[in-house]
Amino acid sequence: MELQLSTPALLFSAITLMMLAFTNRFLAVANLIRGLHKKFLENPDQEIIIDQIRNLKKRVSMIKYMQLCGVLSFLLCIICMYLIFVDAQPAADYVFIFSMLALLISLAISLFEILISNQAINLELKDMEDHFEKRKSRLDSWFKKDRE
Repeated sequence: MELQLSTPALLFSAITLMMLAFTNRFLAVANLIRGLHKKFLENPDQEIIIDQIRNLKKRVSMIKYMQLCGVLSFLLCIICMYLIFVDAQPAADYVFIFSMLALLISLAISLFEILISNQAINLELKDMEDHFEKRKSRLDSWFKKDRE
């Protein structure tokens, strides 16, 4: 099968949308970090904030590598199109394979970042559950005192 100019060109829209999604994730994480920084300055001893900071540092790093692989895939698509244009088919085939590999790596990192994101949400839920349980136990002990 011979690679045609339109084949790597089809990836342009997919990669562009993927990069937009990665940028949106980065902006969301940046806003979370700014909010946590404010909370941290107010009460630096909260354990949940320290856990969230670790989680967000991992996510920022992963987003950086997702974006890097996405941009690499995009650049390799452009190079592939140029190689097809100058009729260097064997080189274009290999460059296209590397472009697809970079795209695959970017998506795999994205999957792991989503899993880490879910861990962060679970930390928040656990903190709320713990707070609710403490409040409930204080109310229970208060009502027990009234009965005695």
